[in-house]
Amino acid sequence: MGILKQHGKLERNLLFLVLGIFVTVSIGGIVEVLPLFTIESTIEKVQGVRPYSPLELVGRNIYVREGCYLCHSQMIRPFRDESERYGHYSLAAESLYDRPFQWGSKRTGPDLARVGGKYSNEWHVRHLIDPRAVVPESVMPGYPHLVTTPVKGDDIAEHLNTLKFLGDPYSDEMIAAAKSDLSDQATPDADVEGLLKRYPKAVVGDFDGRPDRLTEMDAVIAYLQVLGRMVDFTAFDPATADR
Repeated sequence: MGILKQHGKLERNLLFLVLGIFVTVSIGGIVEVLPLFTIESTIEKVQGVRPYSPLELVGRNIYVREGCYLCHSQMIRPFRDESERYGHYSLAAESLYDRPFQWGSKRTGPDLARVGGKYSNEWHVRHLIDPRAVVPESVMPGYPHLVTTPVKGDDIAEHLNTLKFLGDPYSDEMIAAAKSDLSDQATPDADVEGLLKRYPKAVVGDFDGRPDRLTEMDAVIAYLQVLGRMVDFTAFDPATADR
């Protein structure tokens, strides 16, 4: 009762109430902010995470343009039901080169953080053209225009150079080879040795069944096929990832 009486006095005295609020908020702010000054980064250091290849980057831009993140998240939460369905929980480092990140806020469709390698290129083509052809209960709209729309990649080197300015680790070699890498990744008989050195674990080859032309379908599938494949989770140790 004594504490309640003192609290009543505090509420009736405007000056003491403001001071009390200020002290409480200050303590809470210090508790939240101070630990951040004791660590080098809030993003764990993980082997394998790299910036997107030119074709993956174009595919991601199309993915954002079409609003795919409105129905598909790319963030697996650290809960058993999610990890058993989708795979290892998402790491902050996996979104390091996403502007903006594609975590999403709802799941009309499944999470896509680990969709890379789960389905074949042919499955993705059929699904993007007519989703109900492979998933009868799907409410997703079709995107048949992707397979007939050519990729416009004349400014891809400038795109990479801008991302380099923002902090992405694109080298001068990557920028110089951007235009050829863009087409080579989707060309079955192209020499991709240099591309794979620049972008390890990139999926190469014809994506849309039309090797004679580079389409937006090629780009979107190249992006989807790399999601979740950069980090080797069989060797990932969360206890040492932030060291």
